[in-house]
Amino acid sequence: MSRYVPVEGIVTDIEPVHTGDGRNEDCCTLIFTVRTENRNVVNFIIDNNTYFIDHVSIKLGDSIVAFYDSTLFTILIYPPQYKAIVVMRLTRNCSVKVIDIGPGLVSTDGSVRLDISEKTKIITRNSQIFPCDIENHTAAIVYTKSTRSYPAIIMPNEIIILCN
Repeated sequence: MSRYVPVEGIVTDIEPVHTGDGRNEDCCTLIFTVRTENRNVVNFIIDNNTYFIDHVSIKLGDSIVAFYDSTLFTILIYPPQYKAIVVMRLTRNCSVKVIDIGPGLVSTDGSVRLDISEKTKIITRNSQIFPCDIENHTAAIVYTKSTRSYPAIIMPNEIIILCN
């Protein structure tokens, strides 16, 4: 099972987080409420560390996919609430996957192998060229082509290294 879990749905609410004794709004941290296709509701915490593919602004009614780290502690409440690692507005011709890249460009869970071409853009989260080996890094993989084999072979358009 992948460490990074995708949730697809429509954004139904965007609210600032209320923090502190006076429950003041912290408009630097938001909660996106997402309704999935099967009518489940999920809240995502959006903060300065959340990466938005193509740096888009999300608005009510947008279809998105948000990834969270399933190894992090979460409180058991309804609706579930997760810290979003990566968010992408869904488009018809593009997909995204968040993986830990292991040896041989295979994800550490063994589900994906990357087939990188000279056209693949490899950047950091602030859009700078990533000049190092991508193995042993967490990355958001943006792609339009993949196989249905196991592991799936993904031909990425862009690899965003999510440096910590």
